[in-house]
Amino acid sequence: MRRTTLLPLIALLAVAAGAQPRKAVFIITDAEGVAGICRQSLTETTSSEHQRLITGEVNAAVRGFFAGGATEAVVWDGHDGSQTLSALTIEPRARLIHGSLGASMLLERGWAGVAFLGQHARANRSPAVMAHSYSSLGIQKMTLNGKEAGEIETRAALAGWYGVPVIFLSGDQAAAADLLAIVPDAETAVVKEAISYYACISESAPAAQTLIEIKARASMAKIGKIRPYKIDGPVNLEIEYTTRGTLSPQVSYPPGVERAGPRLVRYSGKDFMEAWTRYAGR
Repeated sequence: MRRTTLLPLIALLAVAAGAQPRKAVFIITDAEGVAGICRQSLTETTSSEHQRLITGEVNAAVRGFFAGGATEAVVWDGHDGSQTLSALTIEPRARLIHGSLGASMLLERGWAGVAFLGQHARANRSPAVMAHSYSSLGIQKMTLNGKEAGEIETRAALAGWYGVPVIFLSGDQAAAADLLAIVPDAETAVVKEAISYYACISESAPAAQTLIEIKARASMAKIGKIRPYKIDGPVNLEIEYTTRGTLSPQVSYPPGVERAGPRLVRYSGKDFMEAWTRYAGR
């Protein structure tokens, strides 16, 4: 019998034997949404307190995902150049990614769900702890088809392009609201209440970790029920840069990218992926 004939037969036998589907969770970390982080100095990668706090939350999430049925958990150290998490202290069942992921962010790898850990809200949200959209120094505002957006909205849309749902988020109440506005069935763990940009009422680290573990476990039961967030084309992604982040007027732009104002650049595409690639690959 030819190999091409054997493969479908093997798959059918696996299903008949009750083989479990792969349930791999991709965890994207940040700093500003971690419990106990309410000021800029604590987001520095050299802050030992930040390292302990986020490691505790990541490990709690990993425990929750596995308790809920995950077969794999991969963590991307997504804050400030992947300099926060360590393979020495990460939960042993997890795998850790350091470095830049490129435009696709590895979302083409067939994940069962995406999780945001320690996530902040988009720029111009209030009250929200250190809310910004990718760069607090370089970007004033980001809009996606006219609606304000940040990492939550664009990464959820990127995951949706690949048919992957966002199932979980931990952060302050503003970040949770941002996700629930586009993925209403996701599980959220609100670990602190924002009072202003640099002030919050935070849960203790143990309380936050317990909540994260519970919510992460609950999110696994929703896989297959939470719909991926998809944006139908055409798409315009507009970036209003800060004064210090503004490009020179002499800069030339490729097709699909145009200067729409003194500090505004528009990235357009027939769909989200084309517009996103033009921005992320600039």
